[in-house]
Amino acid sequence: MLLAVAFGWFLSISVRMIYPALLPHLRDAYGLTLTTAGLLLTVLWIAYAGGQLPGGILADWAGERLLLIASSLLAATMLTLVVVANSAVVLFVATALFGLGTALYGVSRFTILDEIYPDQLGTATGVTMAAGDLGNAVMPPLAGFVAVTVAWQYGFGFAVPLFVLAAVGLWATLPSRERTGTPLSEHLVLDDVVPTLSRPIVLRQTVLLVLWGVIMQAFIGFYPTYLIDEKGLAVQVATVLFGLFFALGILIKPVAGRAYDSIGVRAPLLAIMGTTSLALGALPFGGEVWVFVVLTVLASSMLGFETIVISDLTRRLPDGTQGTNLGALRTVYIALGALSPVVFGAIADRGYFDEAFLAIAVLAGVVVLVVFASIEY
Repeated sequence: MLLAVAFGWFLSISVRMIYPALLPHLRDAYGLTLTTAGLLLTVLWIAYAGGQLPGGILADWAGERLLLIASSLLAATMLTLVVVANSAVVLFVATALFGLGTALYGVSRFTILDEIYPDQLGTATGVTMAAGDLGNAVMPPLAGFVAVTVAWQYGFGFAVPLFVLAAVGLWATLPSRERTGTPLSEHLVLDDVVPTLSRPIVLRQTVLLVLWGVIMQAFIGFYPTYLIDEKGLAVQVATVLFGLFFALGILIKPVAGRAYDSIGVRAPLLAIMGTTSLALGALPFGGEVWVFVVLTVLASSMLGFETIVISDLTRRLPDGTQGTNLGALRTVYIALGALSPVVFGAIADRGYFDEAFLAIAVLAGVVVLVVFASIEY
């Protein structure tokens, strides 16, 4: 069951990470500026965010198994639309639909792990999210290679049959759960959501996730483009460094999950975001490939942040509406974080690419201060 859920997440997140890797090809194919390229990424992540709450509601009502399978099949269908897009408008619409399709996976993977591994949720979440980083390490460089050697459309298209395979694996392994006896309309009443989100600890951690989302989306959205356009690195080198960033998450996320299970929230988050701030602040001053390798390694520490905070939040949410509440939380922090690529791209378009990275380095420092001042353990 863990392997099936992990493989589905492997695809759901890593194919979204193909977008930044293929952004130079998309810019050439459709004449996109850095601002409109950033808007494409924002559309992808806003659509993904918008599907979190409906996905959580449906998970509470119909069960996680159905939602995870439906997500994989919808993703395969919508990715096909991305491949056959013949204009920028179609590309944007298909991208939004793909984001909505993958959104159904977002909440259900957390809540089903809480059911299967209630005593080791942090570790199970870390393993699953590490599988996503394995995909992020492998799929963008592979897509970049395919795009260079064949065509950019095939850099997306090769993932379509893999999504179908994931749906089959989930259907074969996950236990079915009968729908609740209540009609869907009752699950649409969100009376429990506002009180839950208003709890001080939940509110503080949601703010942390919003700040992390802004940093993360800006970085992953433009890191390959920055290395190519500003630092003069070859496309292959830039995509390999991008893959290395996520490859390190294979180690970082399980370690972060185990750290949460063992020592709590505060100390791991301080270490993670302190290192991230230093790495991002040094990035504009790098010039050699080996320097970018080191900075990529240090910046990858940010990948452990969500594992810790989401694990802690999931345990604090009430049973019965856990999926709905988690969906609402994810809608908030993913949607707000998704605004950063278009802003980041607009700043870069005006010749301030380095300053944009320095700005998110400062924001990472702000997260350190917030954690230090507001998280107790």
